[in-house]
Amino acid sequence: MSASPLLHYLDQGQGRPLVILHGLFGTLDNWQTLARRWAQDAGLRVISVDLRNHGRSFHNPDHSYDAMAADVGALFDHLGLGPDATLMGHSMGGKVAMRFALGRPERLARLIVVDIAPNFSDMTHQDEVLAGLRAVNLAAITNRQEADAALGQHIRSVGVRQFLLKNLYRDENNAFAWRINLPVLAGAMPAVGEEITGEPFLKPALFVRGGKSDYITANDKLYVIPALFPNSEVATVPDAGHWLHAEKPDEVYELVRAFAGQ
Repeated sequence: MSASPLLHYLDQGQGRPLVILHGLFGTLDNWQTLARRWAQDAGLRVISVDLRNHGRSFHNPDHSYDAMAADVGALFDHLGLGPDATLMGHSMGGKVAMRFALGRPERLARLIVVDIAPNFSDMTHQDEVLAGLRAVNLAAITNRQEADAALGQHIRSVGVRQFLLKNLYRDENNAFAWRINLPVLAGAMPAVGEEITGEPFLKPALFVRGGKSDYITANDKLYVIPALFPNSEVATVPDAGHWLHAEKPDEVYELVRAFAGQ
């Protein structure tokens, strides 16, 4: 079997490496405001990544965490990243980061997981998102407003629609297309929700949760996370939901700067 292509990434700054993995339906662009700050102000080398089937990275029918962790490993090899790197992931990207850390602990100095726990995630809440994306007739729409209106038939939140519309672009034929691999992701929801298991990661780990989010529960904090990450701490960003890096960027900036700069 031939190796998968290299993930698309943006490399900026100098210093200790911080590798950032976005969440489901996201792109590396979701983290660029903070990535620039960590590169310019915190003295870090920040590598923002598009995971497979997202952004400008390749499409592949295998959307398992093992495959995505292998992609990250190939990128580490390509960039020559040593064991001083910090790997950070949000939501689905957090599970990729956990899978990588548990399987290849020697490649990392520390781990940051943003608003996700290692246990099983119920993905049925994504049904309305998938319905909204499928409602967009790419062959018929003539502008982004029409795409937004189609999404709005299923998704009430303006913020969620704006987030999803970042995936809409015009291809080489000037036709609208999705950067995400929608058919594969729609079928991969069970895989995206899978529990992350393995031998404990003994190095420092920081879990950052939104105070208004239920993605990391009290039980996760007390039992589930420490079982796999015994040298971990859980920090809560008050008054923030699941997209805490967009809602409370200053708080997230400081938590990551302090932890990754150790």
